[in-house]
Amino acid sequence: MKKVLFGLLLSCLVALAPQAHAQDGSTASVSYTESVLAEDAGKEVLYKRALDWMENHFPYGPKTGAKSDAAAGLVRATGTGKVKPVTTAGKELELVIRFDFVFRATDKGYEYSIGSFRLTPDPKKPEETVMLSDYIAQLAAEKGNGKTFNDRRVTAQANALASEAAMNFRSYMNTMPAAEESIVGLPANN
Repeated sequence: MKKVLFGLLLSCLVALAPQAHAQDGSTASVSYTESVLAEDAGKEVLYKRALDWMENHFPYGPKTGAKSDAAAGLVRATGTGKVKPVTTAGKELELVIRFDFVFRATDKGYEYSIGSFRLTPDPKKPEETVMLSDYIAQLAAEKGNGKTFNDRRVTAQANALASEAAMNFRSYMNTMPAAEESIVGLPANN
């Protein structure tokens, strides 16, 4: 009797368990967006800090399309990175990828995004780009993708680039110089 109840209980659990789905990459969107509350810092201070990062500390070069607007609190630049799909023989190909970094300061904090990934499929023609999502769909449809998994590989590499850029920027924003931060503790008596 115990074996029958145990079997029935086990079959009910299996029937009611959520289904697992493998990643197919077809709906994968490569981007990173974050909103940060920083009411104490002020719009102008946040804008100047982001502008300094973009002009002096932006590690994703060559940087192009750098724009800023102090009145709107907007900073924008296009960064460059690389992704490495492999051939069916296992040889890595190095392709240039471009992305947009967009920052907007508000009175209550700031928001930023890393997105609009574009890939340069032919290094000899750097001005010709395709949207990363289109390139990934093309990779998924290739005959050898079952062996190389290039669609997942390129998606993961682009997501890692987006996360790294976001972490680099957020880390820089979190380490504001003491002169820009509000006073912590009590002032010293002279």
